[in-house]
Amino acid sequence: MGYLHVYTGNGKGKTTAAIGLSIRAAGAGERVAILQFDKGFEGRNEHYHERAILRQIPNIELYFFGQERIMPDGKFRFTNEPGDFEQAQAALQKAKELVRSQRYFLVVCDEAITCVGTKLLAPEDLMGLVEEFRAQPTCDLVLTGRGAFPELIEAADLVSEVQLVKHYFYQGVPARRGIEF
Repeated sequence: MGYLHVYTGNGKGKTTAAIGLSIRAAGAGERVAILQFDKGFEGRNEHYHERAILRQIPNIELYFFGQERIMPDGKFRFTNEPGDFEQAQAALQKAKELVRSQRYFLVVCDEAITCVGTKLLAPEDLMGLVEEFRAQPTCDLVLTGRGAFPELIEAADLVSEVQLVKHYFYQGVPARRGIEF
């Protein structure tokens, strides 16, 4: 039987925790799928440097969805465009497919919870994924992101809240390569 993990909160470390768990599972010889919501950009200036090493780890498969959010001037695009909604739905469908496939020991849906907060997905969309998982829990399912809502917390078997106590960002330090991305 698999378990539903939720990593949430305003602190830094939710994705990092999920990746650490993924590496542990892969190290144990288990098959892992990591699906990133709203982190789709890939290319010469890829923003998510963990992918470089994750691609080299046997037993880990990566899937990412979303449009570019870093604008040419370096600023982050917070507004949602039609393609963002399409990508979020495509990620949700892929997550359901991965859970149903019975091919994985661990399925990680990074930033899936955040997509509810940013209105790319409705709470019912994410709970539909949970229902798919509960129908045949043959893997562990990890959902990460800020803003876990009560229904999701109630459904989870494990909830870890990463609390923000202090962050150098508030002193004007920009996101750093190799640390925040």
